[in-house]
Amino acid sequence: MALLVMKFGGTSVADLDRIRNAAAKVKAEVDRGYDVIVIVSAMSGKTNELVGWVEATSPLFDAREYDAVVSSGENVTAGLMSLTLQEMGVPARSWQGWQVPIQTTSAHSAARFVDIPRANIDQKFEEGMKVAVVAGFQGVSPEGRITTLGRGGSDTTAVAFAAAFGAERCDIYTDVDGVYTTDPRITSKARKLDRIAFEEMLELASLGAKVLQTRSVELAMRYKVKLRVLSSFEDATETSGTLVCDEEDIMESKAVSGVAYSRDEAKMTLVTVEDRPGIAAAIFGPLAEAGVNVDMIVQNISEKNYEGHTGAVTDMTFSCPTNQVARARKALEEAKAAGEIAYDDLIMDDDVAKVSVVGIGMRSHAGVAAKMFAALAAENVNIKVITTSEIKISVLIDRKYMELAVQALHDAFELDKAA
Repeated sequence: MALLVMKFGGTSVADLDRIRNAAAKVKAEVDRGYDVIVIVSAMSGKTNELVGWVEATSPLFDAREYDAVVSSGENVTAGLMSLTLQEMGVPARSWQGWQVPIQTTSAHSAARFVDIPRANIDQKFEEGMKVAVVAGFQGVSPEGRITTLGRGGSDTTAVAFAAAFGAERCDIYTDVDGVYTTDPRITSKARKLDRIAFEEMLELASLGAKVLQTRSVELAMRYKVKLRVLSSFEDATETSGTLVCDEEDIMESKAVSGVAYSRDEAKMTLVTVEDRPGIAAAIFGPLAEAGVNVDMIVQNISEKNYEGHTGAVTDMTFSCPTNQVARARKALEEAKAAGEIAYDDLIMDDDVAKVSVVGIGMRSHAGVAAKMFAALAAENVNIKVITTSEIKISVLIDRKYMELAVQALHDAFELDKAA
């Protein structure tokens, strides 16, 4: 029997009416002849409420108990979804992570999948179950404790089940009707994409697009799981939503497929760092140990080099999320105090944003960087840092120009028009 995986996010199961709406979509697939594995998130706002309860109870909480509490939201949704399907005459049952069992590492609140054995669910399908409703976001550690996968973990759960069970497709139901060329809230010209390559979606997700969780796209790309992003609030057809697939499944690509942005960025510069082998490791090692998510990195000649110190010192600039600035500063100051690194000054700018253009078409189209920089220059937007990859160009700019930059780039690459 062909099998589908359907995932419903928090807004799609926010109340009983929305659960009934989601269940009707599941029943429609069962009526078409599919067995279905449904992955559900907690009802909208519930996880934040549970996290708040934990932090109010124990500021220095035990991570194992934290997972036990915050994973309960998905359990409630799974049970309600199963009951709703049963009321519709669909043989369904709920599954918590430990019942599958979804085997994960022991890294509480940031666990990773180890294995998803098929035997228990396959047996129930053979006995007549048509829908397995699985609580997303959770699993069980080798020690037998409940674990959670981090924010957005239900997306990752859905892709992992699609890979493990060889699903025909994994449908991600959310509050938007697909992946757009950029945020429609910033420009009304944003266009829904019919298809997007795994690599493009991975870049967009990591650069600020919040449609899919980054780890879920990584997993889908590794196991060639076709993803379809759909709206829970519209009737689906075969052409609905956006299909995330292999590059080979896309007939023709424009140079740029989308513009992404990240508002909450900070730029940090270490001034006059000793220029020697191993200095980058000495700087970014402590940052990694402190859990700082470093993104853009630029090493450049220090002004002091022009004062007769050629080759002796350098400046090192990097970006990170604004909420990690204090942690980064502390790590660097401790490394300096320990004599591991030396620098004259640490300059911070927490009023910047990152804007990026992404597209697999960059591999075969010349002049993308020139067009991007010309579009920003025409709007008098100054670029502070530039980084590139094979299918991406990112810049740091003053935050006040972020929306203007997104609109200008969207227009420059004519993203409102199909390829």
